[in-house]
Amino acid sequence: QVQLVESGGGLVQPGGSLRLSCAASGSIFSINAMGWYRQAPGEQRELVAHITSSGYTVYANSVKGRFTVSRDNAKRTMYLQMNSLRPEDTAVYYCNTLPSREEYWGKGTLVTVSS
Repeated sequence: QVQLVESGGGLVQPGGSLRLSCAASGSIFSINAMGWYRQAPGEQRELVAHITSSGYTVYANSVKGRFTVSRDNAKRTMYLQMNSLRPEDTAVYYCNTLPSREEYWGKGTLVTVSS
């Protein structure tokens, strides 16, 4: 059974940094592209970054140059380093495969950027 668990969220001031983690169980991690998604209040969920099994990365324009996605296949963990955070980055952040699968959505981790 596949389970994805996000952690690392919290309250941070504008301009600050956070590092999110996504721990995966099951066999999907090493063979799938993985993505970080986020959903702000009142908004649809959006893909902000993804990384292939070989390490190729793609970012949404809104986070390019500020966020860095990485993965450790041996640890079955994906990371999202978020720098220069802005209030508009406030959202619940989720990880999932790419494309996403409904049964893999976890509870997410809340990131709040506010002074």
